[in-house]
Amino acid sequence: MGEMVSYRSQGAAEGYLAIPSGGAASPAVIVIQDWWGLVPHVRAVVDRFAEAGFVALAPDFRHGEPASRPSEPRQMLNSVQMDEAAADIAAAADYLAGRGEVAGKVGCAGFCAGASLALWSATRSERIVAAAAFYPRLPWDGMSAEWSDYAGKAAVIHCSEADGTSSDDGVQTARSAIENAGGTCQTYDYPGTAHAFFNEDRPENYDQRAAATAWARTLELFRAKLG
Repeated sequence: MGEMVSYRSQGAAEGYLAIPSGGAASPAVIVIQDWWGLVPHVRAVVDRFAEAGFVALAPDFRHGEPASRPSEPRQMLNSVQMDEAAADIAAAADYLAGRGEVAGKVGCAGFCAGASLALWSATRSERIVAAAAFYPRLPWDGMSAEWSDYAGKAAVIHCSEADGTSSDDGVQTARSAIENAGGTCQTYDYPGTAHAFFNEDRPENYDQRAAATAWARTLELFRAKLG
């Protein structure tokens, strides 16, 4: 459904873009990959957002090279690459806002490490006003307890039971930081779920009912905040 596009960030950047059919200008969503890069699951989520009426873009932080083991992208959460990735997301938001197919505001959805980035991205771009985080890895080393620029913005965090649910210290730290910065943050627990319960390509973890509920709640957030 989509295609690879190039845009300017700190250097040249690429991403997978999908545009809704029908021709009407639409709000936009940035989709942030999990450990493994711009894999088929991430592309499929981009396509699903387009089918739901959003212009969707997944930046390719790994430049076409999927990670071979979790330790590679996991290092991103503990280094300056976190800020670099956030800058790339902000550039993606600017790119989307400049496209003729986009009207309205920008949201950000992410998975695992990408979920942490999705939450963080709203502190780095005025254009990003809503974030949906699926089972984020929180906190990361050096994460500030004070998040800026969240006033008037909103986030939802979808929490698996395997990750400790919304009672996890990292989730509560992020929620408090968002609320203290003037934003709103709703957490949802999915009993009996494993990490990556949204990923159909991981049948050992996938939970159809939880995935459908989390997807509906994410669309509800974005339709309320981005239109």
